[in-house]
Amino acid sequence: MVICRAENYDSMSRKAAIVIASQIITKPDSVLGLATGSTPVGTYRYLTEFSRKSDLDWSRITTFNLDEYQGVSPENPHSYHYFMKANLFDQINIQKSNTYLPDGMDPDAHRACERYDTMIRESGGMDLQLLGLGRNGHIGFNEPGGCFAKDTHCVNLSRSTIDANTRFFDSRDDVPKRAYTMGINTIMRAKKIILLVSGKEKADILQKVVCGPVTPEVPASILQMHGDVTVIADKEALCEV
Repeated sequence: MVICRAENYDSMSRKAAIVIASQIITKPDSVLGLATGSTPVGTYRYLTEFSRKSDLDWSRITTFNLDEYQGVSPENPHSYHYFMKANLFDQINIQKSNTYLPDGMDPDAHRACERYDTMIRESGGMDLQLLGLGRNGHIGFNEPGGCFAKDTHCVNLSRSTIDANTRFFDSRDDVPKRAYTMGINTIMRAKKIILLVSGKEKADILQKVVCGPVTPEVPASILQMHGDVTVIADKEALCEV
């Protein structure tokens, strides 16, 4: 695990964007695993800027997102489909047919999850997976628990995750309580992983992820077992590491 220290959120975002851009340039048909939430927004902003100013070609890139809320349509402004279009896909020359997220509208959770895993396997898996870190140590929506969930599955979101996501909704009651998420197995099969962490409120959990025991109570701690993980974090998030 390599730790890359950034001065602040903007510097963290730019460093991550450079790594992703390098992946695209080196392998123009890469499969990228992407994340949502507030942390990667700056990275997507820099990738958009790079794409406009340079010859960063997304036309052969395939993407798979980590998760999507259950029961939220792609057209809903709170969906991750909508988030990705607004923050990245509509700004670059990627083929929309090559961008995939779990089908949050499929009422059959088993079918939706199996279909998503099949598509990922048939793509060859992720060349690079981008991750954020939840305040309780979750990656994707893999919440703390008694075991590491292997494949894409439907999860009941923890109270801390719902509380953290309230800022994106009018009220806590509006936050979806369930979501489809890639499992730990799928994430760990990525050839390269980038973990983005920003802010002092993430310092304690990042210390546990990087320095603590590998345990499903801190889902992201499993990243210690991967052969190519780069943690890009600002100095506030790294103050306890």
